[in-house]
Amino acid sequence: MASISSLNQIPCKTLQITSQYSKPTSKISTLPLTSTNFPSISVKEFTNPKPKFTAQAKNYDKEDEWGPEVEQIKPSGGGVSVAEEEPPKEEPSEIELLKKQLVDSFYGTNRGLSASSETRAEIVELITKLESKNPTPAPTEALPLLNGKWILAYTSFSGLFPLLSRGTLPLVRVEEISQTIDSEAFTVQNSVVFAGPLATTSITTNAKFEVRSPKRVQIKFDEGIIGTPQLTDSIELPENIEFLGQKIDLSPFKGLVNSVQDTASSVAKSISSQPPIKFPISNSNAQSWLLTTYLDHELRISRGDGGSVFVLIKEGSPLLKP
Repeated sequence: MASISSLNQIPCKTLQITSQYSKPTSKISTLPLTSTNFPSISVKEFTNPKPKFTAQAKNYDKEDEWGPEVEQIKPSGGGVSVAEEEPPKEEPSEIELLKKQLVDSFYGTNRGLSASSETRAEIVELITKLESKNPTPAPTEALPLLNGKWILAYTSFSGLFPLLSRGTLPLVRVEEISQTIDSEAFTVQNSVVFAGPLATTSITTNAKFEVRSPKRVQIKFDEGIIGTPQLTDSIELPENIEFLGQKIDLSPFKGLVNSVQDTASSVAKSISSQPPIKFPISNSNAQSWLLTTYLDHELRISRGDGGSVFVLIKEGSPLLKP
């Protein structure tokens, strides 16, 4: 057949279809396509290519067999905030505990006057422990710590006991015993304040001190001062008082007190304006030395000539609060 032989004479080309993911799979023989023989047809690859995945590996430490830690994702500003835990409170140090125990042991002793032998022994033991932990081994080289007003909390000095015993008299008490140190002027002022129902007054001694060693100062008293009584505008009289084991009823005296109060209020200003009485100190007791065996910002322990001990608390310290 002529048609068949003419077809055999048509040159053929081989179209190879391949995929980028596989080897050539087949060959298809095609006729040359022209516009005269067939309509325009384009041959395209019909297989959908597989998606490409790219994997990146970070360089982790070879010894970390578990791989990298998972990074925590922090919430953005609009997220829910988590309350931070409060840091735990610090436990009081051994020195703080010893100081509190020492001050607590002073309760009911009237600055040492009424302390029993057992209480005195306990106080001496606590003082010895504190002295062994003194944070200021050279107090005279830390004079700023000595500055200020110190309130006497306890003493074993027998010379003060007659003074303290006046607090046991009816209507009269020792309100405060203090020592004020000025390290720049090298001065010391000792003061005792007495209080009664009608007035308060004070007895003060002024002194100079010299540094003799890292712990010891020499004190020389110059003068004494008796303060002008400060009369009170309001007199509070108790219902009764106890004197020599007997209770005395003071209610009959209230009328008399009211008249005295009227008089006192009128003369209080004139008496308070009077200058205090000063007197020189020139006897053998005008000099003494003081050894500071413990010192911090609120507590001071000192020892005197005869081995007597003084425990003083800085004015404003929480240790003064009951």
